[in-house]
Amino acid sequence: MPRAIWGGAISFGLVNVPVKLFTAVQPKDVRFNQLERASGARVKQKRVSATTGEEVPYEEIVKGYEIGPDRYVVIAPEELEALDPKATRSIRIEEFVDLDQIDPIFFDRPYYLVPETGGTKAYALLRDAMKETNKVAIGRLVLRTKQYLAAIRPRDDVLVIETMLYADEVVEPDDLEGVPHDEIEVSERELKMARQLIDSLTADFEPEKYRDEYRERVLALIEAKAEGQELVTQPVEAEEPAPVDLMAALEASLDAVKSGKKK
Repeated sequence: MPRAIWGGAISFGLVNVPVKLFTAVQPKDVRFNQLERASGARVKQKRVSATTGEEVPYEEIVKGYEIGPDRYVVIAPEELEALDPKATRSIRIEEFVDLDQIDPIFFDRPYYLVPETGGTKAYALLRDAMKETNKVAIGRLVLRTKQYLAAIRPRDDVLVIETMLYADEVVEPDDLEGVPHDEIEVSERELKMARQLIDSLTADFEPEKYRDEYRERVLALIEAKAEGQELVTQPVEAEEPAPVDLMAALEASLDAVKSGKKK
């Protein structure tokens, strides 16, 4: 049973909705430890001085912000604590916006909001009103002394709150080299073929049919080696990409999709 990691209230206008916060995702990366090849012993990392090479005790370590080559501004813990946002127990909604106005690139990490005792009706009212208007609430949330911009939206019967990136944290495409603009001309025939290929591959999104196949292979490898099996891996040779005839590739892709559907 998941456990709440935060408790407080959503406030909009004079209405308060008491809620609990639950983690909505559980990333399943395969994590490895570093070992010494010969002995199999764990490898530990030490904090050492770049000047003397000697280990530095934890209590002697301070935070420094680099302002130039080997030039740092030292910041004391109490100085940072004075700047920490107050650990409020309120998510104050500042405004409502249309869902389609938010580029998904701004979303960071999702959580579930569940009503506390006594807040069920106000919770359902906010959820249903947001569903009908297709609105997303924008507010601020303090977690572990850090303040986040956050978006609240309904998902089925539950409210989801997603921490968001600030505008200056998102890299704009204009800063990228090599992005094609008006200098690249695409013919109407090419566009028609591309649209047909997209239409032929269009389906309803079913997330359960996608699996992390690489993680499954890694776990199978670990299980096999734990059982003492000897495994031989074949070297993978990198293939040079062949020059692509765009129209020929589109036509071949369409033929492949059509023949696959017939089968």
